[in-house]
Amino acid sequence: MTSTDPPRLTVRSTADLISAVPYLLGFHPADSLVLLAMRDTRIVFVARGDLPEPGDPAALRQAAEYLTAVIRRQGAQAVTILGYGPAHRVTPAVDQLEAVTQAAGLMVFDALRVSDGRYWSYRCHEPGCCPPEGTPFDPATSAVAAAATFAGHVALPDRAALTERVAPVGGTGRAAMGSATVRARERLADLLATALPGDPTGIRSIRAAGADAVRRAEGRHRAGQPLRDDEVAWLSVLLTHLDVRDHAWERIGADDWQVALWTDVLRRAEPGLAAAPGALLAFAAWRVGNGALAAVAVERALADDPGYSMAQLMADVLNGGLSPSALAESWANPTSPSRTGRRGGSLRRRPDPGGPPARVGRQRRSRRSRRYWRPARRDVG
Repeated sequence: MTSTDPPRLTVRSTADLISAVPYLLGFHPADSLVLLAMRDTRIVFVARGDLPEPGDPAALRQAAEYLTAVIRRQGAQAVTILGYGPAHRVTPAVDQLEAVTQAAGLMVFDALRVSDGRYWSYRCHEPGCCPPEGTPFDPATSAVAAAATFAGHVALPDRAALTERVAPVGGTGRAAMGSATVRARERLADLLATALPGDPTGIRSIRAAGADAVRRAEGRHRAGQPLRDDEVAWLSVLLTHLDVRDHAWERIGADDWQVALWTDVLRRAEPGLAAAPGALLAFAAWRVGNGALAAVAVERALADDPGYSMAQLMADVLNGGLSPSALAESWANPTSPSRTGRRGGSLRRRPDPGGPPARVGRQRRSRRSRRYWRPARRDVG
């Protein structure tokens, strides 16, 4: 479901805020540091990083500085820090992150540890409000979780479940795709063998075939129809040609059906052909604000081809915490590696058609204050 104006959800408590985080990220975090960036009355960005080991001060500071730098790029004024895991790992990381964010001029709204259905606030020391054994909460019964689910937002069990969503198909599906890809390669050889006069390399024929394959795939997915094995195989073979890949790239907007399309192609593409659909999925997921899915798509693409330039570019975008809303113009006509070298690709800007970022109520020092949010973009996975 694509919405440019997601429903406004009311967060009435710290427990509600914690229950919202998995829907902002797309999965339930574990052994993680999460930063909610706030500007005025809005949550504008969510950043997550792996929890560093407590015995490595350099790693703790590096993680804190990285997350803080990402958040500062969003023009944030305040943050809420959440650490997921046992106290001996979370406390040093949260302390370091709190110090670094405050030194950067950011107000820390709250700092929390979350573990086993309980949370602790590092900023509240009143036993009546914040018991030493932690405050229990049940996200399954949260009104925020129910409203987010009703709005179409999904929170997978963990990041591994997200990775599984882009994993290659197996069994009979893999065997069928292997056969279909053999036929697709033969079809491409026939196309090149019958190149028209004036097109000795067949590049014009490949461009035309690629444009047709991309449009057909888009039309099928937009209509909710699955692609046949031969269609996926033909498209995946054509995408190895950069002009075809770039044509597909510049047609991607902020639409969930495009995420579904490139997820399907990535999962079914044969080994050696997954880099292009993986990078295209990363871009499509990033455009709709799903940075976590974009991150696992980049991992798939680079596992298939570690030097694939578009995947490297998307990794830089995600690691830098760039948001689609930061782009004022399109990534139109992305420059291919053949024109700019190994790490080719150009960042062109266009208006972000995605929905407004999350909203929170005016922040008060009281722990009982109301906070409002809208499902935010998950830009760092």
